[in-house]
Amino acid sequence: MLFGDIQTVTGVPVAGASVALTSHPKVIRTLTDVKGQFTLSGVCSSGSTSIAINKEKFVPAVVSVSSNATGISWLRAVLTSAEKPYIVKHPEDKVRYEGGRALLCCSATGSPAPDKYYWYHNGTLLDKNMYKYGNDLVLRDLKLEQSGEYYCKTSNAAGSIKSSPAHLTVIANGSPACNATPETHLIRLPMDCVQPGTHSKYYNAGRCPHNKCPGSLDFDMRCRDGAGFCCGVQEMESRNIDCGTYKLPIRAVKQCSCQKCVQPTVLVRGRVVAADNDEPLRFGHIYIGKDRVGTTGYQGGFTLQITPDTQRLVVNFVDPTQTYIDTPKVFIFDKKSGSIYHNVKVMRKQTPVDINPGETNFIDLGEIKGEDPIGQLVIPPHSFHKDNGEIYEGTVKASVTFIDPRNITTAAAAPGDLNFVDEEGDMLPLRTYGMFSVDFRDETSKEVLGTGAVQVLLDTQHVKMQEHIPTMKLWSLNPDTGVWEEESDFSYSATTAGSHGRSKREERTFLIGNMEIRERRLFNLDVPENRRCYVKVRAYMSEKFLPTEQLEGVVISLINLEPKPGYSSNPRAWGRFDSVLTGPNGACLPAFCDAMRPDAYTAYVTAILGGEELEAAPSSPKMNPNIIGVSQPYLDKLDYQRSDHEDPALKKTAFRINLAKPNQNNFDETNGPIYPYQNLLACENAPVDANHFRFFRVEKDKYEYNVVPFEENDLTTWTGDYLSWWPNPQEFRACFIKVKIHGQKEVMVRSRNLGGTHAETRGKLYGIRDIRSTRDMREANTSAACVEFKCSGMLFDQAEVDRSLISVIPQGSCRRISTNGLLQEYLIKHPPVAQNNESHAFTMLAPVDPLGHNYGIYTVTDQNPRVAKEIAIGRCFDGTSDGFSREMKSDYGVALTFSCPEKKINRESLFQRLQTNPGQTLSQMARDMREVEGLQVQRSSTQVVAFPSEQRGRTQNRRASSATRRRASMQAQQRQ
Repeated sequence: MLFGDIQTVTGVPVAGASVALTSHPKVIRTLTDVKGQFTLSGVCSSGSTSIAINKEKFVPAVVSVSSNATGISWLRAVLTSAEKPYIVKHPEDKVRYEGGRALLCCSATGSPAPDKYYWYHNGTLLDKNMYKYGNDLVLRDLKLEQSGEYYCKTSNAAGSIKSSPAHLTVIANGSPACNATPETHLIRLPMDCVQPGTHSKYYNAGRCPHNKCPGSLDFDMRCRDGAGFCCGVQEMESRNIDCGTYKLPIRAVKQCSCQKCVQPTVLVRGRVVAADNDEPLRFGHIYIGKDRVGTTGYQGGFTLQITPDTQRLVVNFVDPTQTYIDTPKVFIFDKKSGSIYHNVKVMRKQTPVDINPGETNFIDLGEIKGEDPIGQLVIPPHSFHKDNGEIYEGTVKASVTFIDPRNITTAAAAPGDLNFVDEEGDMLPLRTYGMFSVDFRDETSKEVLGTGAVQVLLDTQHVKMQEHIPTMKLWSLNPDTGVWEEESDFSYSATTAGSHGRSKREERTFLIGNMEIRERRLFNLDVPENRRCYVKVRAYMSEKFLPTEQLEGVVISLINLEPKPGYSSNPRAWGRFDSVLTGPNGACLPAFCDAMRPDAYTAYVTAILGGEELEAAPSSPKMNPNIIGVSQPYLDKLDYQRSDHEDPALKKTAFRINLAKPNQNNFDETNGPIYPYQNLLACENAPVDANHFRFFRVEKDKYEYNVVPFEENDLTTWTGDYLSWWPNPQEFRACFIKVKIHGQKEVMVRSRNLGGTHAETRGKLYGIRDIRSTRDMREANTSAACVEFKCSGMLFDQAEVDRSLISVIPQGSCRRISTNGLLQEYLIKHPPVAQNNESHAFTMLAPVDPLGHNYGIYTVTDQNPRVAKEIAIGRCFDGTSDGFSREMKSDYGVALTFSCPEKKINRESLFQRLQTNPGQTLSQMARDMREVEGLQVQRSSTQVVAFPSEQRGRTQNRRASSATRRRASMQAQQRQ
């Protein structure tokens, strides 16, 4: 006789597990009972006897039979939960010459561990006998036709998974991997630069194509190529742009060739705050997989450095105080721009309630005022157990936190990315009807408790799409992979809802699912949705929406909303969210759509760049297709509305549209901005004049010019040159000076940045920065500007320091009235000292030291230029060395102060006098002309002298008064 005991890793008995001999695995000899035990007659202990244990959703186990001193045979088996495979190493892009070789690697985890791999080329399975592959694929004697996409697929007993595709480029021998002729690249010129003849505001500086090169073949058999080679700048030439009144120097690309790739440091940054009140998650633990990789700061901030081979980034935020639920997030990141900012929302846990484990307990899911709960948890008596499997009989502290899709503000706090992996290994989207996190604890020891079978009831009145009811499933989140995995199906039944704080019991129709609460604590009520489309969105530098001024690295987020007939308190609940980064041709966001009803699904879309919210194209007071970017009549069908459409007091940083699937038989709907799901390539490659939705930067009147062109949203465009604004592509130092303006209007302030002390750059232009001052809302007739300037320091050759020569020039009739004393003292003590003879400007040799707000100088060093500038500007606005503000505080941390009064109008203009008194004005003009005819005017050379604005105003007043007196005297003489 054989006795057996089967438990989970937490000590919970496993009921219904099948027991078989490994010699006859398909013959089930018995099943375990509710205590996880079994007896099997006719089996004795021997060295060759082993038993196979199988249970759905657990990893199969094989255990050898042993016996004790009494001769009784027994076994004890521990089953671990089965997990679908997950790719941890994806194949990477390769570029090779014809006849070369390449190694593509793939690796996956799972429980049980996946042991079979299959490789595909352009969707076709490769012959395993021919290529002899396992988890790695070796390609030798490459031919041109072997170019294309490769991916691997692996599986275990729980499911399958596909890797991300890798692109192999095979170049014919003798063909150049990099086109030597640069591409056209237009840069915008300063506002005061008008090219004679063309009057164009743009100049073609050229750039090299963004493609990889084969490079050295010494290490061609590695999973990841070592030092990558890219098409880059081989030679630049100096040119002068004719701006009419002056010459503007520029370094233009002359020739391209294969160079060592610039490898930006890839960072993910952000801030973790509560979804209800933005309270920061202080000192929260950050996990990637099972590894703790960091801690959030006092203000909830975090920075993560990402390895270059990362394809999918899953980060889990855990609150050690247990105030907030554990929140795994799937972050998008940009390998070119180096840094993406994420504002992470976490849900506060519901206040625990005491429940008696000896009776049936009902816990509502969803608390919207005036609405029924979306569902309930039903926990049978004696269901709670400790980690060792012992039934728990004491008071249970129960906290169930429901992320309710009827409240759109909870969308940002949803964990994971609402994707699942189907049987073929493809990652597909889910549409949620609510998520919940469970936390059951021993009242005394605070030990986490598990449960046996728990029922989940979903009220069908909240499922507005009846076709979703048969496909509804219960899912749990794998915190390591961020992927939702199926727990159970739902059954359709009319039942009576229980009462947990409800005034009465009532019969309603419910979907009923079953689950056990073991290791996982996050669950989801979801349906797979196959009605999918893509939405084309672009972001621009300004509201001019110029094709040459598109922004890359902008995080575009789309929230799918519920069909229109819905809830009285909030008629549109959310069902899904997605985020995508804009590239050189915008972004294509996946979304649910419907071909029959234009408003069956709607979307709410936002855009963020480095923590800054971008503004959407306006929809009021009048809908303008040319501004929105979508032509009629499709625009009316999509019903575009910016967030302030009905209330001008609301923010302008989002828009809402109907997700009407395009009719391919209607020409007006074949040019975007909505594309069928199978037309992703058409969306990604759409020309800039095709229909699309638009965002733009709210920050206006800002301009940056670099003599050596560089795109801060693509760090791979960096070029090593003495005149490069940023001398080091791995470390970026941003410098700003705070300028205060006394005057009724905001003014443009320019910094002109020249080489100062370095032999190679002395007197040569680095670049120009223009920025309009920002009004201080607390002080009348006062504004201030945070003006970027070229930091002093080592140049790209790291051989010698250059003290940059900086001129700060407010545009208009301005006079410098004060200079920060500490800054002035520092500059005197650190010669050479630049001359400051002109009162309308300020000139200095930029300090090498990172001075602070006491000097009016703000310096921040970071691995990303945009982040460095964003932090420095925030400190400059705040007037502190460690704060951050979006409101200008002109009384703090100022370096320079200028007076810029409005030019006074001494008398009415001729046009104004003609309007107010035409008869008298015409008579006076005739008299003046007669007087002039009798006068002889002696012309002499004129010397132009620069006066401060107030003196110049007084001089003009004296001249006007003198001329008036002379004219009055002459008229008196004529009358006499």
